Amino acid sequence: MKIVIIGAGKIGATLADQLAREGHEITVVDGNADALDAVNTLDVMTVEGNGIALETQKEAGIPQADLAIAVMSTDEENLLACLIAKKLGVGNTIARVRNPEYSAGLRLVKDELGLSMVLNPELASAFEIARILRAPSAIKIDTFSKGRVELHKVRLPETSPLAGMTLLELGKMQTGVLICVVERGEREVYIPSGNFMLQAGDRISFVARPKTAAKFFRKLGIQADPVKRVMLLGGGRISYYLAKLMLEFGANVKIIEANAERCAYLSEALPDASVIHGDATNERLLDEEGIAKMDAVASLTGIDEENVLMSLYARSITKAKIVTKINRTTFSHIIKQMDLGSVFHPRYIAADHIVRYVRAMQNSLGSNVETLYKLVGNRVEALEFRATAKSAVCGKPLMELALQPNLLICAINRSGRILTPGGRDTIEAGDTVVVVTTATGLNDLDDILDKRRVRT
Repeated sequence: MKIVIIGAGKIGATLADQLAREGHEITVVDGNADALDAVNTLDVMTVEGNGIALETQKEAGIPQADLAIAVMSTDEENLLACLIAKKLGVGNTIARVRNPEYSAGLRLVKDELGLSMVLNPELASAFEIARILRAPSAIKIDTFSKGRVELHKVRLPETSPLAGMTLLELGKMQTGVLICVVERGEREVYIPSGNFMLQAGDRISFVARPKTAAKFFRKLGIQADPVKRVMLLGGGRISYYLAKLMLEFGANVKIIEANAERCAYLSEALPDASVIHGDATNERLLDEEGIAKMDAVASLTGIDEENVLMSLYARSITKAKIVTKINRTTFSHIIKQMDLGSVFHPRYIAADHIVRYVRAMQNSLGSNVETLYKLVGNRVEALEFRATAKSAVCGKPLMELALQPNLLICAINRSGRILTPGGRDTIEAGDTVVVVTTATGLNDLDDILDKRRVRT
């Protein structure tokens, strides 16, 4: 597909990288030559100029493009760029829109503006963090089938009864969960088979229904209750959205923000939250505001170094759930070695949403990618496909399917009924199917089949 990305900032560069790796023809537009230099190392074309200007869009090939993605610095620029691109004849448009005040209005005029998708990275990040705070034992939680199926990532403690147990033995316990990914140490990643033996310290990802996941946590002796007292360090957009979500969930929320004007806005917009004007890197202030008594602490400023330091400090004085926002993609191996709790990269969250949309666009058989998450530093993907009558996998017992190596069918959603698949189960038209695999780039449900192997 021919895709034009308007804006070469953090999200624009991340999108260019991921979409180019998937084989798309990418053109990046930006008025800043330095920003374009940063993406010139990728297999992409670049055009220097104003992404809103008619001539710049024509030079970038917008009239012939399948998709235009506007991720410039302001919402207004992105909306106008998409409107112009649509008038020039682009197939689809995606605009990044961050301002909370635009949300309701955009829902009314989305079709009139010709927008295929509106993306709010901060809101998407807040939803992901809120899921974690509702099940604080998990490092990360992803959802499928409109929340009916969850993918939890958790570290096995030293005293875990699962340590030394094979997955076959775990299956006999009838826990209702399916372990689909195991991370061991810094580099080892497994899509485990039944004979795989778990070890203390492993980071396991398992698929389960929400209630089943909570029971599994309790069986392991791990905290499963949602947090009630939350401290947010930094009062940016993610903090605003997250505070709103947690307040609706019944939690007590305290926000510490250094900018007085921003504090005034948050106090008015979130009257049920406690908003403190102060420096969140000040240990004395944090102690005075009761950081040691919190159930969760989220470091969400715009400066990675501050977030790392605040999370490390919180970890040293409290057993609270720790959440850390990281903007940069460099030094990831060092970040992994630090005890920063659940680490979130807003740019990757945004990119996942758009990559999922792009894969659905290019699908030819109609069994579209409904949900997509990239795991373990993009080395593993968890996808949800919708099966159609044309799908080659339909109607055959799973044990008879020649599946790709390092691929696991984790769940089948049949009209709202969630099946943990066994070898005799089948996939039927209309089902949605959750797959975890190291074979990245799958676009269609039939891609789970290994074309080199034929079964009769």
